[in-house]
Amino acid sequence: QVQLVESGGGLVQAGGSLRLSCAASGRTSRSYAMGWFRQAPGEEREFVAAITRNGYSTYYADSVKGRFTISRDGTKNTIYLQMNSLKPEDTAVYYCNADDSMFTVRSGKGGSWGQGIQVTVSS
Repeated sequence: QVQLVESGGGLVQAGGSLRLSCAASGRTSRSYAMGWFRQAPGEEREFVAAITRNGYSTYYADSVKGRFTISRDGTKNTIYLQMNSLKPEDTAVYYCNADDSMFTVRSGKGGSWGQGIQVTVSS
């Protein structure tokens, strides 16, 4: 199991940008599939984006396609979420997750999770 720590959240105006980071520690001798989820108040946690172990493939929710970009630092277990053209509906706590299985990462059912970081977009 790995420990994940998110950083880079905050308050931004609509149309602005933020970059989230997630760094893994612990069992990091191998790379993991990693991803981002978010949870708005009163809503269920939802998938945002994911990236394969080698960084060659990425996946996005329809709601963020063309605005958000997930990337990783080579095969290291540090990932980023560049969020552009932010909207008030992007306001949520953003969580990073990691697992050996991309299926597990994208489903959000299992794996390791960070504590989450707040992103607030004002109108």
